[in-house]
Amino acid sequence: MSEPVPLHPTLVHHIVNTLGWSSLRPLQRQALPPLLAGEDVLLLAQTAGGKTEAAVFPLLSMMAGEGWRGVSVLYVCPIKALLNNLLPRLERYAGWLGRRVALWHGDVTSARRAAVLRDPPDVLLTTPESLESMLVSTKVDHTVFLAGVRAVVVDEVHSFAGDDRGWHLLCVLERLARVSGRPIQRIGLSATVGNPAELLAWLQGSGRGSRAARVVTPDERPFPSERASPAPPVSGSLETGRPAGAVETGHAGPPAGDVELDHVGSLANAAKVIAALHRGEKRLVFCDSRRVVEELGALLRALGVTTFLSHASLSAEERRRAEHAFTEARNCVIVSTSTLELGLDVGDLDRVIQINAPATVSSFLQRMGRTGRRPGSTRNCLFLAADDEGLLSAAGLLHLWGRHWVEPVTPPPEPRHIVAQQLLALCLQERRIGDHTWPEWWPGLEPFGPSGAAAVPILRHLLDAGFIETDGGMLFIGPAAENAFGHRNFMELTSVFTSSPQFTVLHGRAEIGRVDPSLLSDRREGPRLLLLAGRSWHVTWTDWKRRRCHVEAAERGGRARWQSGGSPRGSSFQLMRAVRQVLLGADPPVRLTRRAVEALADAREHHVDAVHPGGTVIVRGDDVRWWTWAGYRANMTLRSTLSSVADPVQEVTDTWLRLRPDVPKETWARAVRDAAERLSLPEPDPGALTGLKFTAALPARLAERTLAARLADIDGAAAVLGESQRFVVRASAP
Repeated sequence: MSEPVPLHPTLVHHIVNTLGWSSLRPLQRQALPPLLAGEDVLLLAQTAGGKTEAAVFPLLSMMAGEGWRGVSVLYVCPIKALLNNLLPRLERYAGWLGRRVALWHGDVTSARRAAVLRDPPDVLLTTPESLESMLVSTKVDHTVFLAGVRAVVVDEVHSFAGDDRGWHLLCVLERLARVSGRPIQRIGLSATVGNPAELLAWLQGSGRGSRAARVVTPDERPFPSERASPAPPVSGSLETGRPAGAVETGHAGPPAGDVELDHVGSLANAAKVIAALHRGEKRLVFCDSRRVVEELGALLRALGVTTFLSHASLSAEERRRAEHAFTEARNCVIVSTSTLELGLDVGDLDRVIQINAPATVSSFLQRMGRTGRRPGSTRNCLFLAADDEGLLSAAGLLHLWGRHWVEPVTPPPEPRHIVAQQLLALCLQERRIGDHTWPEWWPGLEPFGPSGAAAVPILRHLLDAGFIETDGGMLFIGPAAENAFGHRNFMELTSVFTSSPQFTVLHGRAEIGRVDPSLLSDRREGPRLLLLAGRSWHVTWTDWKRRRCHVEAAERGGRARWQSGGSPRGSSFQLMRAVRQVLLGADPPVRLTRRAVEALADAREHHVDAVHPGGTVIVRGDDVRWWTWAGYRANMTLRSTLSSVADPVQEVTDTWLRLRPDVPKETWARAVRDAAERLSLPEPDPGALTGLKFTAALPARLAERTLAARLADIDGAAAVLGESQRFVVRASAP
């Protein structure tokens, strides 16, 4: 306790005496100099690595020491549950310094929001959508309420950067900086990512290259190598030495974690295994869809297992029950989609179980990081493959993990629809904007281009289509925007993700959740039964106008279904190449059950003619299949580029493309040589444009170009074209 730290003395007192900490964690110590110097920072550490405190403690110290007033810190999270979970902790920390914290998101009542506006807090917990709604709402004077913002903490920043919510967040932060009249310090929190420097540069937005920035990890290696001068210590007696058990980040040896892969063959068998194993423990089970969550939840309850469910189509009350189970229940199972993957404080969790495989190594690390928080416990994950495809995906992902490989976080390319949304949102925010001054709100931000050049054709379309009107050199909302997005005070304009229309399910007055309307309209004999919240329900009445249905409890037989919105899903080039390595004989560095060993052997035998270490394989059987093992987007790119030899009527897969059966080898070889020099973007299906929100505010050609860029993997396709092809003839393709 000999070395003082540059934190406010009252805060240091409580860290030592209230929390009982004798030292800061390595990440928290390393974060102090750049954060107190006002730098933009990316804090990287595994789950439960102390990232929140590393960001908040310096900000609270500056708040108290410099006399910040009003809403001066925004804490932005991707999900409301994480904000709810953080609130008590941050209220405690801020309270030590006489400061206050408040919550503002879609589940916060209008009365509570009005109270927040009357008496603004010092720290506001919110989502990007709620922040946007504050800027455009007529009930919020954002020029007063948000004028004092000095710093924003973006939790789980990698989850934002990987989709359009990230671009939306950056655009809103640029507008907020103009409202406050000062640069806003940006602090990102994340677990392991493959490209931290690029992620931090992205988070800086228009400040990239002009503001000091640093990636901070717990291993005392600053990034970049240039160090900022530390702020002078205030006073205190908190040691900053490395505590025992600090995470090391070297890449030598196998990854840490107790991981097992089993092949159970069906969801019903997975339920039996979960029910039989680890009784008396708290288990979190991840599934890749809401339908699988519901079906597995019902199976577990039928086996007498105390089960809670969590996914986006459940009511807030149902989700709260699952979140409450994290901290209160013991002998139970929580079945969830990725909604519980992010940094919720899961308390004393014993086990993580994964049905089939997540889409990325990063997701797996997040999920496994839910465990191993008790002293003496180990991070763990049990993979239960419900089918052969799930087994191969899990084995490939674990093969990548065994090589210490993590995906880079790549923002979606060419977000023109976000530019259209932002132009409309700015007109709502300011009521009128200058037809030459609007680029100043996003100065040099990538989607807008230098001086807003990339946005000019989009603005021209908005004017021509009546979404925006002009008069006397000023731009303002037009009737077409009001018709398309004006319902419920332009609420649709504040959210950048598209969700299919859903019907609210009510049992009495209690909301259970929402279901796909096709479950209420498809032809079916007998009573109409739904599966929701892990229970079956009999539909008694449907209100089609208000999109509601009323139900009574049923014993069994319910069905679950939701349409997937957004961009088409598929496996990456790297994951499918790892699957190919597994089929060629590589075993992932985890425990394999006897069933998994046998199933992998069968899969290798089944695909013996579809994989080759020297390149790709073309198999002529009942049809002609080119086994690329390149992933969905690379195969989409190859189909478009090789249109003269690829079957134009086919559903593209992660693993192979169907070729025309009458193409000679010489013609094929010439087409491949030509293709390597003229790779083409895929042609999107017109129906797919509905998954790209705000396409109505874009010219059709620009909307198609945006989606085409997102369907493409140029690098993966080029890698495949650069490989040799092996031709195999057999009776039938695998």
